[in-house]
Amino acid sequence: MAEIETILSYKVFLWIGFNILILILLALDLGVFHRKDHAISVKEGFVWSIIWIAVAFAFNFVVYLWKGPEVGLQFMTGYLIERALSIDNIFVFLVVFTYFKVSTKYQYRVLFWGILGALILRGIFIGVGTLLIAKFHWILYVFGVFLIITAIKLAIGKEKEIEPEKNPVLRIVRKFLPITPRYEGHNFLVKRNGKIWGTPLLIVLIVVETTDLVFALDSIPAIFAITLDPFIVYSSNVFAILGLRALYFAIAGLMEIFYYLKYALSAILGFVGLKMLVADFFKISSGAALMVIGGILVAAILISIIFPHHEAVKADESVPTENKKSE
Repeated sequence: MAEIETILSYKVFLWIGFNILILILLALDLGVFHRKDHAISVKEGFVWSIIWIAVAFAFNFVVYLWKGPEVGLQFMTGYLIERALSIDNIFVFLVVFTYFKVSTKYQYRVLFWGILGALILRGIFIGVGTLLIAKFHWILYVFGVFLIITAIKLAIGKEKEIEPEKNPVLRIVRKFLPITPRYEGHNFLVKRNGKIWGTPLLIVLIVVETTDLVFALDSIPAIFAITLDPFIVYSSNVFAILGLRALYFAIAGLMEIFYYLKYALSAILGFVGLKMLVADFFKISSGAALMVIGGILVAAILISIIFPHHEAVKADESVPTENKKSE
């Protein structure tokens, strides 16, 4: 009994310690390095992308030393999967910011709070998923089939046009909270005549947040195909999301160039879905899974560069006019 209590207290401290680390990183990010609102250049986006990748690799090294090479590979594979699947989020961010004409200097703040909320909601998703798998092992097969169906739809289906105004959560918010007619700096809420008003920037944040929930339905089951350890699932997810903001500013204008990434993501989802279905009969090692997923991504990027799609839009045309002016 005493041994069980020791293990439980160890796990509690592990989770608390990890989340404190993440809060410190986020506080340094917004409170120190990005305290002042400013337009993030492509160069700055690349620099911060490299920094966040380095932080993830450093944590991966700690996991490798602490848990061994197998778990270290699981973390890296989960991180790579989430990183790859988050590419769709970047396109959505671009569409939403363009639609609502959000000034470039406020976009980073929206993504910061949006991703902070995403970390909390994904943590809940992962917790629920872990409990379901522990209680009903067959749900892994449901996840596997779901991922394969999603992969097929992604490969052969047409991309749906994103219509932010039709977001159901947005409609609910507008019923209960008055919205100011124009942006109020970087504020999400303002007080007018003793009454709380939301700003258009709050609307943008809500759209970003709820859209991420949709993408989480694909990415979280995909990582469960790699490992059932909730801490590795959560931590790899967290580090992938933390670098998402910087990645957006680094490659948002280049998204249309990497046309074949869509098929790479489809192949990755199909692969992890298949891995989940055959796990009880044929084990695919973490190293092999990492090589397959990494190889698919590299191949898609190289093919996109060597054989550019004829409908690809120039990077200049993908950047909102207002954002160009603000830069």
